[in-house]
Amino acid sequence: MSFYTVKWKNNALSLIDQRKLPLREVYLNLKDYRQVATAIENMTVRGAPAIGVTAALGIALGCKQSKAKTLQAFDKEFAKICKRFSVTRPTAVNLFWAIEKMQKCYSASRQKSLSQIKNALIAEAKNIAAADEQINRRIGKNGAALIKSGDTILTHCNAGALATAGFGTALGVVRSAVQEGKKIKVYADETRPLLQGARLTAWELAEDKIDVTLITDNMAGYFMALGKINKVVVGADRIAKNGDTANKIGTYSVAVLAKNHGIPFYVAAPLSTVDFSLKNGSEIPIEERAPAEVQFVFGKQVAPDNVKVANPAFDVTPVRLITGIITEKGVIKPPLGANLKKLS
Repeated sequence: MSFYTVKWKNNALSLIDQRKLPLREVYLNLKDYRQVATAIENMTVRGAPAIGVTAALGIALGCKQSKAKTLQAFDKEFAKICKRFSVTRPTAVNLFWAIEKMQKCYSASRQKSLSQIKNALIAEAKNIAAADEQINRRIGKNGAALIKSGDTILTHCNAGALATAGFGTALGVVRSAVQEGKKIKVYADETRPLLQGARLTAWELAEDKIDVTLITDNMAGYFMALGKINKVVVGADRIAKNGDTANKIGTYSVAVLAKNHGIPFYVAAPLSTVDFSLKNGSEIPIEERAPAEVQFVFGKQVAPDNVKVANPAFDVTPVRLITGIITEKGVIKPPLGANLKKLS
């Protein structure tokens, strides 16, 4: 792959600025953990696994640069850093999973010197990043078994390398199928309001020379009715223990259309995206983002000043619409809740 999403580089974090894609490939060198937290909030980096990896590396960066001289002072600073990352994005559970991993690493290292604690946290964050890519490759391999040569896959938003530490979840399935020699095509929903499908998914697939056709969100049903789509594969930001899945706004509509047309609808996500503390999707917190994201497109105003705007970033697809969840441990099939529990 010619690009990367996030990397620990020279004791700083290097991030591709996803807001600039596809017109410019720009990398930011962030030397302060507060800059990293802001990058998560403003969508410089996005996608649940990538958010988790970036938060872990950001926590390690903050600790690396700490000037604390005592363990007690370092305790307070570590708690402050973790709290800052915990309020960046409410829906993506991988964020909180990564923070918890870093907290456990810290607790396990507290008897060591401050420099050793810092090194342990950096090593743990790097391990989280490396593991994410390997998990994605296993997801891709497991999902590729569901794909036949000649299939056309619809995806929504971006669940590719840009949304992870590398390779991707939903697009990891696509990449694995292509690597196995299967002839497949992809339809990418543009994904309003921030156009992650148009700007990111289409760009990723074109970079990999995978056959991709960009469509607007309201064209999916049309192409399903024509019989041009065989499967739907999307990512996830949080999965409740019964299998209800939160993903980018518009995913629920795609799932309803797929069900109506008898098209398999798959979710591709690591098991770290499953929140076993939530009974069902009604308990998943849905982030409401700024009205300007809907009112403006690339800086150009497209809606009146005096109109009310609703801008939920995610919706929840109920378990009854999901054919299976593709994880690093295999494809989970209905009953999803019971089978998720077995893999937990």
